[in-house]
Amino acid sequence: MPRTQSTARPTAGPRKRPPAHLAARARKVGFVSLGCPKALVDSERILTHLRAEGYEVAPTYEAADLVVVNTCGFIDAAVDESLEAIGEALEQNGRVIVTGCLGARPERILERHPHVLKVTGPQAYEQVVGAVHEYLPPRHEPFFDLLPPQGVRLTPRHYAYLKIAEGCNNKCSFCIIPAMRGRLASRRIDEVLREAERLAAAGVKELLVISQDTSAYGADLRYARAEWRGATYETRFIDLARGLGELGIWVRLHYVYPYPHVDAVIPLMAQRRVLPYLDIPFQHGSRTVLKRMRRPAHAQDTLGRIRSWRRECPDLTLRSTFIVGFPGETEQEFAELLAWLDEAGLDRVGCFKYSPVEGAAANALAPHIAPEVQEERHARFMERAAQISARRLAARVGQRMRVLVDSVADGTATARSEADAPQIDGVVRIVDDGKLRAGEKSVAQLRAGDWADVEIVAADAYDLAGRLTTIG
Repeated sequence: MPRTQSTARPTAGPRKRPPAHLAARARKVGFVSLGCPKALVDSERILTHLRAEGYEVAPTYEAADLVVVNTCGFIDAAVDESLEAIGEALEQNGRVIVTGCLGARPERILERHPHVLKVTGPQAYEQVVGAVHEYLPPRHEPFFDLLPPQGVRLTPRHYAYLKIAEGCNNKCSFCIIPAMRGRLASRRIDEVLREAERLAAAGVKELLVISQDTSAYGADLRYARAEWRGATYETRFIDLARGLGELGIWVRLHYVYPYPHVDAVIPLMAQRRVLPYLDIPFQHGSRTVLKRMRRPAHAQDTLGRIRSWRRECPDLTLRSTFIVGFPGETEQEFAELLAWLDEAGLDRVGCFKYSPVEGAAANALAPHIAPEVQEERHARFMERAAQISARRLAARVGQRMRVLVDSVADGTATARSEADAPQIDGVVRIVDDGKLRAGEKSVAQLRAGDWADVEIVAADAYDLAGRLTTIG
């Protein structure tokens, strides 16, 4: 069987231990990828998850805080090469996590290299990311991270994050992302679509599209054209949605701003080319607060846009995050936020209390809101959001829906519908009621990554309960 070796191996450099304090900069992971193209895809998936969480890929052993070695164990020569690569990484860096085919025989690795941090087997994406978290915890910045504050715990094989750009051109007064990560730097659309295609071929059933401003995708490249699958696409938001819609899997769009050109994606959602789901960080409902925040599209009629979207796609799910207690926020402005929330009727909502970030322009705004006032407003906001969510979820009782199973344990399957992004939204819990009807399946037959059809039988403020009808 032919073997390939990626160019991801860091170059040698002086032995370097990671600094004792890493709070001031991103974590850096070196990566050595050996073996066949399938192993290379595994490496790409692991790197995709790590990059999506804010880790950087180090080009040298010296620059890395730790090194991941993805091994091959197909033939003896491959085993020897893998063991040599592990030894080189230990010598040059000292902190090494081992994964891949040879990892299925951990005794072979530990016999020669007993000081590696962790050994996992092939396709153990979740375990590798978990090991990196254990030995090199990710930085969490609730307002700015591309992923939710709790991060990706152990991402299953059936979904993946697809980062389409780095950086941001916006100048929000509470945000320092442009200073930290630079201006918008989009990936060419053919590169993105090829990665998405590879992920789909590897068994991924759901892609979560992420960047700092997904709706601005391609502006820095002047919407450059490229070929994919014999067709021409522009590097822009709508063409990205059209291309990903060709893959026949779930495509979920995160971090979209309510610009007018976003309207063009709604018909694709109504046709289920991409999921009828938009993650839009509205941040507030008062135009005066949004102006102080320097939010893009702050003058847009967002409520009118939401009404228009729902007329065209009634099943559209909207999720968002908000900041309460922003400097200068008056009780009247907070009341405007609650009124906006009532009218918008968002399905999924998160909320943060404003906290100063070093270097942010909003620090100079006055007056800052007292912590006890922030706490009281946060509680009122979340109570209102929970009421809206409970009302919208109650309307789903009696419906049948397609779900994607994330896990099965203790007789309960935890799944997600089109309306639920992993780790940040609600779930659909599936439990046997002990009265299987003709043609129905048992929860015990489900596995993570399965498609299933359920009938919704109950709802609370955030989650649904369903009865399993069919699998696959």
